[in-house]
This record gives sequence, C-alpha cells and structure tokens, in this order.
Amino acid sequence: MRHAWVMFLSMWLASGAASGDDGADIRSVIGNQIAAFEADDLATAFGYASSTIRGIFGSPENFGRMVAGGYPMIRRPDAVSYLGLRVEEGRPVQRMGFRDAAGAIHLFDYLMVDGPDGWRIDGVYPVPETGAGV
Repeated sequence: MRHAWVMFLSMWLASGAASGDDGADIRSVIGNQIAAFEADDLATAFGYASSTIRGIFGSPENFGRMVAGGYPMIRRPDAVSYLGLRVEEGRPVQRMGFRDAAGAIHLFDYLMVDGPDGWRIDGVYPVPETGAGV
C-alpha cells in the first residue's frame, strides 16, 4: 500500500508544472529511489545515487545499511511530500517531507547533480527544525 501511495504522489506531482522538465525529472528520480527502497531493491535505489555517493559506499548493501540505520524514515516512509525545488550555488535542491511510522515529520534537502545518465541524488541533508511548524 505504501508503494502505491508514493508512486501516486510522485506521478501526480510530476504532472504539475512546478519547475519545468528538470523539476519533473528530479521528482521522478527521487520517487523512483523511494519506491526501490520500499521494494527492497537496493541495487536500483543505489543506481539513483550519484557516482560520488556510489564511490563512497561501494555497494548497494552498504548504501542500504546506511540509509536504514541513519534515515529509516526515508527507507520506510509512511508518507512522502515534495515541498519545493530551488537552486543553490547553481545546483538544484529538492526539499522533501517524510512522515515516519510514528507520525513524525522529517524534512530533507536532496542535492541533485546532472550527469551522463540524467539526474542523480548527490546528497541528502536533514533540515534543522526552526520551531515554525511544517
């Protein structure tokens, strides 16, 4: 059921005109990686990471362990939201919201890089809480 929700949300948001073709492609890459995690397809999830990230972790299994241990809300989200795409220092950053199984909301910025195989995820960074609400 979770997989269907993520895919529906990904397709619905990709159909909007938030940031043109790059925005739709970026949302698709992130959504596809999340769907791969939910399907326990670590090789596919790893493939959506940039070559830099793949070089750091070396294998889908190492990458999967890092995500499961450090980012369980991304590995097994209860809900996912695409909150806005912006450019920082010439590179796109997609803000994401994840609701975990306990109902807590977690915000992350996905740093994207365009390469020979299209957009890839070059880093995922937690957004500090500001106390302003979500």
